[in-house]
Amino acid sequence: MHTILLTGGAGFIGSHLTRLFVKKYPQYKIINLDKLTYAGNLENLRDIENEPNYHFVKGDITDLDLLRTLFAEHKFTAVLHCAAESHVDRSITDPLAFITTNVLGNRILAAGCQRSMGRQYGE
Repeated sequence: MHTILLTGGAGFIGSHLTRLFVKKYPQYKIINLDKLTYAGNLENLRDIENEPNYHFVKGDITDLDLLRTLFAEHKFTAVLHCAAESHVDRSITDPLAFITTNVLGNRILAAGCQRSMGRQYGE
């Protein structure tokens, strides 16, 4: 069975991708990791929230301990990364949030993938 981590899955693009995978691939387990900031909304996913192949985790991609736990528990076969700060107006008023999520968060998530999935696939 494939188990997929989808980050930012409650956002505009992420929720559409989450819904697509949950409905189109019922044999896949979809873990949606989202911080639920201004851009994330679980109302976007009400129609799939009780599907047996879907699980929501509220969390931040900058939380290395959480990522280590998720990777160890679920043994992901793929990661689809949609978590990002993307509203330009907010980048002006709070540039640190953009740097934290879009730079540091990407690096922490990549390290988690490399550490966990690299071992899984013999790298």
